[in-house]
Amino acid sequence: MSRHWILAAAVLAFSLAAPAPEAQAQNDLAQALRIIQGKRFVDLTHAFGPDTPVWSGFGQAKFTPAYDPKDKRAYTLKDDGFRTTYYDMVGQYGTHVDPPAHFAEGGITMDEIPLKQMILPLIVLDNTPYQQKDENHAFSVADLKAWEQKHGRIPRGAFVALRTDMSKDFDKNPEHFKRAPFRAWAFETIKFLYEQRGVIATGHESLDTDTTDKMESETYLLQKGHYQIEVMTNLDKVPPKGAVIVVTWPKVKKGLGFPARAFAILP
Repeated sequence: MSRHWILAAAVLAFSLAAPAPEAQAQNDLAQALRIIQGKRFVDLTHAFGPDTPVWSGFGQAKFTPAYDPKDKRAYTLKDDGFRTTYYDMVGQYGTHVDPPAHFAEGGITMDEIPLKQMILPLIVLDNTPYQQKDENHAFSVADLKAWEQKHGRIPRGAFVALRTDMSKDFDKNPEHFKRAPFRAWAFETIKFLYEQRGVIATGHESLDTDTTDKMESETYLLQKGHYQIEVMTNLDKVPPKGAVIVVTWPKVKKGLGFPARAFAILP
């Protein structure tokens, strides 16, 4: 057999053995799903209700049975075969997303945040050791650099969450959860994360980004086109690095904030 025939036969055999690009993509996705399904998931979201702690300027939510607008009769399983609820609440309620438009006139709204920004590498910074000396310690750039000395540089494109364990008071002691000042970020740290480390988004357990009422950090990051997740929970169950966060929310047209669902996939 000539060299040409041998080469042709080899190419044919390879083409028959190798999957088509579409099939390979399907195989890759199926394999990724199998890997993900074998991992441990951690819910980073509080359940919320009418008694959930919220900023006093907004007030508590009200949940009432939905009713027929014709006669105001509430729908019931017995009479109608279904039931549903009217929710009367501010968008920034419970674990929620703040889109840029929340603080920025020309910022994107929650329906415009790119889908690829809803699944990101997750970094968890731990403020709790510093709180043993100062209950209201603001996580500093020095604290961040100490974290990097131990765990490595924070990767570009990550979601960075701040653990403070404030979430433990959310249900057990809601009034204490709302106390001021919050355990939260130092403004310089937020700037450093976005400007020097190129992170996509940040999150925290408190009702606000800042330890003070100046809202410098929140104003900065939202006006720079980033989103944040507030009132997170279970960050003590997630490793400092290696996990992935998935965050989603209803696609409210021109929405300025809404309860979100966030969870971590552990390595």
